[in-house]
Amino acid sequence: MRVDKYLKVARVLKRRSVSKELADQERIFVNGRRAKPSTDVKENDIIIVQFGNRELTIKVLDTPKQASKKDANLVFEVIEEKRILKEDTNVT
Repeated sequence: MRVDKYLKVARVLKRRSVSKELADQERIFVNGRRAKPSTDVKENDIIIVQFGNRELTIKVLDTPKQASKKDANLVFEVIEEKRILKEDTNVT
């Protein structure tokens, strides 16, 4: 399954277009490599998503075509969730 679709089906992100945009901005990694929206994911893959001021690391447990809201948390396991401190870009 494509990583952009997986993140939407697993309800990590609300829209597939957001997943695609993050991948295009090189903010999604699959098994340590930058992911394109079409990158294939399978069970046991590790996905890192950087969005806003957070970085979420998850392990893929299943790749269903669809997942109900109550079953969405069964398709992945959160390994780590951390805040990202943005660097101050002002030069004085």
